[in-house]
Amino acid sequence: MENITVPLDREVVDEIMGLGGTILGTSRQDPYVHGNGLASISETMRTHHIEQVVVIGGEGTLASALRLSQEGLPVIGVPKTIDNDIAATDVTFGFHTAVQIATDAIDRLTTTAESHDRVILVEVMGRHAGWIAAYAGLASGADAILVPEVTFDVAELARLLKRRQARGKNYSIVVVAEGAPLPAGLERPVTQRDAYGFERLGGIANVLAPAIEELSGFETRVTVLGHVQRGGTPTAYDRILATRFGVAAADLAVAGEAGVMVALRGDAIVPVPLEEACARVRLLDPEIYEVAQTFFG
Repeated sequence: MENITVPLDREVVDEIMGLGGTILGTSRQDPYVHGNGLASISETMRTHHIEQVVVIGGEGTLASALRLSQEGLPVIGVPKTIDNDIAATDVTFGFHTAVQIATDAIDRLTTTAESHDRVILVEVMGRHAGWIAAYAGLASGADAILVPEVTFDVAELARLLKRRQARGKNYSIVVVAEGAPLPAGLERPVTQRDAYGFERLGGIANVLAPAIEELSGFETRVTVLGHVQRGGTPTAYDRILATRFGVAAADLAVAGEAGVMVALRGDAIVPVPLEEACARVRLLDPEIYEVAQTFFG
């Protein structure tokens, strides 16, 4: 412990607190998708004298971290994803920033929807889990929220919007997660894959808009927030959570721990087995969606 130089450690992360993005410049290439697992990275580790790895990322990244751990690489995971879908932790860092960005956008879109008597569909990220849609929609007072975990009927959605009109509300905001299930009769846009082979989602709001306009009679417009949710300055909450995760991961590494992920449980940062963290996708809490439904229409 005595040979750790604190000023040097601070220089490595100095002045990055307010930055977003992949500051390390790491690749999205997966050692199991694009290589042969641990064998693919062994030479790099030997060259740079790397003995232990702290892996920062979401569902796919941590799943690969678990496999590397099972091959014998000392790994500590840190849950970082805007989707908030990692099991074994209450919150991932990046989520609150994405929610704030989406909420700010929806607030602005509500103004124009009201001014022009329109329905605006706001498409946000969330291929498997509706955390961003539910939180941003609830925070901004959205009139309906469509998430991957809950099926919906487009005719019922149109009736809901008409009920608003009967009460003198000639505009509506509908928040749509990109992975929300489409009702029968509507086809999801053709799925493409990026340069790394990962599936791209998006475009569900453009499929829904004509159906909603036809059934409700309201002019319906679409805004796809896309990657704007992933950039910019992190919120204070995410800065603090990321810092706490980082310190905990460093402490675990110095202590010789491996095969674990740092997690937020209540207000405590605790280590949990990587197997537990990767056991399932953490879906939206039904109670949160029930709260949001209280304000639909």
